[in-house]
Amino acid sequence: MLNNRKIAVVIPAFNEEKQISMVLETIPDFVDLVVVVDDCSTDKTADIVSKQINSISKNVTKDNVVSERNILSTKYSKAEEILHKMNIEEEKYYPSHKIYSGKSENREIILIINEKNNGVGAAIALGYKFCRDNNIDCTAVMAGDGQMDPMELESICRPVIENGVDYVKGNRLFHRSAWLVVPKIRYFGNSILSILTKVASGYWRVSDTQCGYTAISLKALRAIRIHKIYRGYGMPNDLLVKLNVAYCTIREIEMKPVYDIGETSKMNVLKVAPAITLLLVVNFFKRLWIKYLFRDFHPIFLLYNFSLFLGIIMLPYTVKIIKLIMHGNQVSYETLLVFIFLFTSSFQSLFFAMWMDIQDNERLYK
Repeated sequence: MLNNRKIAVVIPAFNEEKQISMVLETIPDFVDLVVVVDDCSTDKTADIVSKQINSISKNVTKDNVVSERNILSTKYSKAEEILHKMNIEEEKYYPSHKIYSGKSENREIILIINEKNNGVGAAIALGYKFCRDNNIDCTAVMAGDGQMDPMELESICRPVIENGVDYVKGNRLFHRSAWLVVPKIRYFGNSILSILTKVASGYWRVSDTQCGYTAISLKALRAIRIHKIYRGYGMPNDLLVKLNVAYCTIREIEMKPVYDIGETSKMNVLKVAPAITLLLVVNFFKRLWIKYLFRDFHPIFLLYNFSLFLGIIMLPYTVKIIKLIMHGNQVSYETLLVFIFLFTSSFQSLFFAMWMDIQDNERLYK
């Protein structure tokens, strides 16, 4: 515990038989609950975790875990009763799995084994669900490949416990060794995705969106639809959008980048990048409509969409001008004037929309 608050660590794992023991053995003592989600590994990952559980106590298989929250039924409790019922009904959206548990003197270890491989995002979502249903105050995520220094876990969790921050992310790019340690292709790819995620999520200060070393509050887990978190490697980006729509506060903590300790990357950057980019484009418009129209109307909604509308109208003029120039023909004054007007108006609307978006989301940084 930290400040008498329960702390859990979710460890998504897929074929991590070489690293998982080290990860489990180095978890700090203040952690009350460790949830390992084995995403249908084809190696001995689950067996290694099971042996650690066996050395503690007898396995207990659970088919379903939903917290039994004491809700006093009154004429004012209907909303809470509906939410609790919704949490139970959401069970069908999670992948089929089995749960095993064991207890040590200091903490409980949970092993969740998926029957099919669903992706790292789905594994983390399942761990989040377990922690939410068991009312864990702060839930951190650490990779099963050992790339996250357990000594930095306390600095990730304390802002949630002490300052009421809803979501804390590690930032490896803040560390002065980042350019020397992080592989250049990953550094470049991370930077591009971070820029796109800033626009899509509204968290304009976040600069290491792909870092998976995070901590989230119970309040934030209850504010989002966990089962709808993106199942693949775009999970961190998708989660940021969902948290922003739910008005969750955020903070980034400097942490050192860790590579070449025996981990094997399973992410193909060239394959993943297009899918994440499309995800961010879709999520950007979802955020606009949900946050700035339906929940709380804001001129940002009009400015962004007006900019897009003018940009679409401008396309035929852009193509026409390019064709005329390529064929050596002169562009008419009227065509050029309309193009300049549309371009200037679209750019100004986009600029003011982004500026207002940045200002509006300043309140979410703690």
